[in-house]
Amino acid sequence: MKILIILIVVSLVIALIFLALFIWSVKSNQYEDTDSPSIRILYDDKPREDSLDI
Repeated sequence: MKILIILIVVSLVIALIFLALFIWSVKSNQYEDTDSPSIRILYDDKPREDSLDI
């Protein structure tokens, strides 16, 4: 029976650690822009100046 109490406490500690990491990541704007990285590859790069001399 003691092992169940230990496992519950350990699982709660792990859950609190993940919750704290999630809150930290949200507050540090990790999820602010989720759309533009996936479509950024579709835009052309600016042409280089040395390639315009052809």
